[in-house]
Amino acid sequence: MTVRLRLAFIVFITGLVTALGVIATVAVAFQRFEHERTYDRANAFLDRVTMNYSDILEQHARQREAFVPWLRSLLLFEPSTQLYLLSADGTVLASTGNARLAPGFRVALAPVQQAAAAARGKQRAPYVMGDDPEHMHADAVIAARALHRAASQPGDEAAGWLYLVAQQPDLADPATGRAELFRSSLAGPALALVLALIALTTGLAAWIVVSVTRPLRVLSKDVAAAARDGFNAVPDTAPPPRREDEFGQLHRGFHALLATLRAQWMQLRELDHFRREGVSNLSHDLRSPLTATVACLETLQQRWATAPAHDEPAAAEAQRSADLQLVATALRNTRNAARLVRSLGDLALLDEPNYKLDTVLLDVSEMLDDIAMRFADRAAQQGVALRCEPAQSAAPLAQGATPLAQSTAPLARVDIELFERAIANLVDNALKFTPAGGHITLGAQLRDAKVVIEVADSGAGIAAADLPHLFDRLYQSRDSVAPATGEGGKGLGLAIVKRIVELHGGSVALRSTTGVGTVVTVSLPAPAAHSSSLTPRRSDAAAARSARRPG
Repeated sequence: MTVRLRLAFIVFITGLVTALGVIATVAVAFQRFEHERTYDRANAFLDRVTMNYSDILEQHARQREAFVPWLRSLLLFEPSTQLYLLSADGTVLASTGNARLAPGFRVALAPVQQAAAAARGKQRAPYVMGDDPEHMHADAVIAARALHRAASQPGDEAAGWLYLVAQQPDLADPATGRAELFRSSLAGPALALVLALIALTTGLAAWIVVSVTRPLRVLSKDVAAAARDGFNAVPDTAPPPRREDEFGQLHRGFHALLATLRAQWMQLRELDHFRREGVSNLSHDLRSPLTATVACLETLQQRWATAPAHDEPAAAEAQRSADLQLVATALRNTRNAARLVRSLGDLALLDEPNYKLDTVLLDVSEMLDDIAMRFADRAAQQGVALRCEPAQSAAPLAQGATPLAQSTAPLARVDIELFERAIANLVDNALKFTPAGGHITLGAQLRDAKVVIEVADSGAGIAAADLPHLFDRLYQSRDSVAPATGEGGKGLGLAIVKRIVELHGGSVALRSTTGVGTVVTVSLPAPAAHSSSLTPRRSDAAAARSARRPG
């Protein structure tokens, strides 16, 4: 059974019970009204009788035969009542009814005393129910007055009771009487009002059921489509619901959850793609140097095991030279593989969420001078001109600026070991792909509240198709990679550079033109306050700190 059917069924049952409750309440209220009205009439009648006739007990004693007709004459205008004369203990002495009562018949005295006490104290009682001597199986509305003899004193106990029973119509058949009462209670306008109320509540309930279940049906349809056909089965930009209640919030929350799941799914797909491509690249990059190393070592092993003794020094020297060349090749390939494994470990360390930098305020131009000096010999051997341009400010100094703002030195807060490694990676890449006769330029300057560092070369440049992916991990431009010789990249150097710059709160960008060269730009936020003294040169600072990260 659907939610809509269950709600409709519950509403129908609730409406039916409510209607029955209304009918029962109306019937009970009507019956109570009739009882109270009858009780008031009975009391008013007894007041008139006792006011006009104060010697009822004496009349009964003097004229027993004529007393009953006299009582009946009093009820000429009250045909639906019976009047009884009771003794002090409740025994019926005279009756206007047609039923013959047994000698000594008594009625319950407590209701009689309650009705008489209420009338004597002028208390407004709802009504009093007592015995009907002619119909003892059903209670009736009663009224009573205490009777005293003429010679009695005030405060004496009652010598008898004048007892009036207001009989209901059709008391001979109580079931029929109740049915007539219910029919009379619901007849005419009352029944129409009840039916109109039921119709109104039913219409409102139907409207509530439809308004509640309609958004649930739409949401259930979207959930079923997503479960059956995947996240893409539901449109990315679903129209927002017009309602602002809980169902509207649930609808928008569901689509927001789908959008988050789509984004996470795309990230997982990208990570899986990188994993598969990375495993393939790593397999290729590690297999080539390891295969060459194994081949060199096997050749050496076989040569040393089967080589005859040479008496001629020239032959021995030639064999020694060949062996040294094989060992150098094996050593170079082993170092390349070790460097690749080390880069992977360093990148994993930098990706740790709790990784912390050890930053100091540093003149970046001094760091660039150190890096240029370190690579000077290698650049000279390759015939490449490596120079470091002096620092400069790209904007005029403002009057009244802080000492830091007044300085033209490109100062930045950096982790010396990490940031020097990032710049060294950029210089190393530039040297790999800059031919003899080319040049590499390092420079730093203040520009728009940022420290901008540039590494420019006049190498072969990078193809436009490779530019968007150069900072992706394990991405290699196959046109410029030579893994067997170690002259190409492994797709990790620029990824490490990007991660280090991001840890410093900066950004890295690259622009290149094929046949002209490449420029890598690193931007760091300039510090807002000046420390008392700058950090000493990198060699002294690095020696003073613990080597908690690979250099």
